[in-house]
Amino acid sequence: MLYSGIRKINVEKMDVLMGDNVMKAELIVNRYYEIGDVDDRLYSSFAEHIGRVVYEGIYEPGHPEADDMGFRQDVIRMVKQLNIPNVRYPGGNFLSVYDWEDGIGPKSERPVKLNSAWNSIETNQVGIDEFQEWAKRAGASVMMGVNLGTRGVEDACNCLEYCNGTSRTHYADLRRKNGFKEPFGIKTWCLGNEMGGIGQPCRKTPEEYGRLAAETAKMMKRIDPEIELVACGSSHRNMPRFGEWELTVLYHTYPFVDFLSIHQYYEKGSRSTEDYLAKSVDMNRYIKSVAAMCDTIREIKGLDKQMNLSFDEWNVLGKGIKQDGKGVYAPPLFECSYTFEDALVVGCMMITLQNNCDRVKIACLAQLVNAIAPFVTEKKGKLWKQTIFAPFFYSSLFGRGKTLLPIVECDCYSTKEHYNIPYLETSVIHRETEKELVVFAVNRSLAESMELEPVFEHFEGCRLIEQIELYSDDLAETNNADKERVMPNIVSAEQSIILKKHSWNMLRFQY
Repeated sequence: MLYSGIRKINVEKMDVLMGDNVMKAELIVNRYYEIGDVDDRLYSSFAEHIGRVVYEGIYEPGHPEADDMGFRQDVIRMVKQLNIPNVRYPGGNFLSVYDWEDGIGPKSERPVKLNSAWNSIETNQVGIDEFQEWAKRAGASVMMGVNLGTRGVEDACNCLEYCNGTSRTHYADLRRKNGFKEPFGIKTWCLGNEMGGIGQPCRKTPEEYGRLAAETAKMMKRIDPEIELVACGSSHRNMPRFGEWELTVLYHTYPFVDFLSIHQYYEKGSRSTEDYLAKSVDMNRYIKSVAAMCDTIREIKGLDKQMNLSFDEWNVLGKGIKQDGKGVYAPPLFECSYTFEDALVVGCMMITLQNNCDRVKIACLAQLVNAIAPFVTEKKGKLWKQTIFAPFFYSSLFGRGKTLLPIVECDCYSTKEHYNIPYLETSVIHRETEKELVVFAVNRSLAESMELEPVFEHFEGCRLIEQIELYSDDLAETNNADKERVMPNIVSAEQSIILKKHSWNMLRFQY
């Protein structure tokens, strides 16, 4: 069974009609109206040296599940279950203060330092030497970052030479001396992290960063012409210099880099549920506006290359998050208990990424484990799934193929923050090899269930073979180490397709 503990329920149309009002929604899908191919890296993740992500998450020597290198095998199994292809490392804000040399060579000689980005103790027992091996064991590739905060071009080139160098040169030989004869072969590299962010160590102006990133990119590609490079965009859409930052940085870097990064987190705060569930509309607008900026610079520069986006930090922020490490080792930073409501927003954000797969080629759910993550580990104990696990899990497993354009007819609602929000949020993935259409759908209505009528054009004999539903009567319901209350259900629908009020769904059709 794909999802341990999944429940099976029978839902008939009359059962729903007796308990709820039912609205109608029509979904039209044409085989030839494609948005684009989904890059597998859309289902990537992020492991920063923050809190308990690396230490007590990925790495916990002495744990009953620890392997020969101290990696928790239950975490590795979970990464494989989620089919995560790519993990961004080592930051995040941590990247802007990190000396990569601290995490290589004999562990007994590595310095213990203050992680000044998060005010915690960094032992450097895990560095690129260990992480690249962890990634291999987890079946993932590494998306490596270089420090353009406290460091610069030379250190970035040295790090690349250490990781990928094949010649008999100093840093490539240092890697060999440390026990790694073969290059790590890391393909994708981030040129810093959120370099215009207000809280970023050694933040830069757009002009400063644009020049630095361009020169770093040129030097790195001389060392390894096969790598892909990601330049920093704005930390989020509401940055004071949003737009100006993108246009300036792109003007300098466009010929030399392959992706522009974008980051976005949403939180409930004091806003209504209706507004919170509409945040994916803001996300969609953010993606399309940055893509338009990329295209503007392409025309100004007269270049043919399309600049794609790396949405390499995205998630929702739960309540009670701590951000100060208080000078201790592996503090519980950014740990929260996600609600069912949070899971619905994550489901909507995942749908938005799929519907923008023509420009968003990489997306990293932040973070991988413990800190704002889909699953949590107990020190010396077990692992358990957060409410947001299921939408990411099913999207990763069944959301690979071609995204088709969904044409939706349904009721809408408006709030003080948002106008004309459709109750149905949906994406459609064509898995041609499997002869399947997979529909991901969120019913945003808090009061009414939805009867969905799909119309599939040029897909003869299309029939529903599976409906997975994530639902709770209580939007504030959470999971914990003792009980995973919010879990997916297998729905056996004998009549119409019904999407319960405030529910996330995956519908698989075969033709």
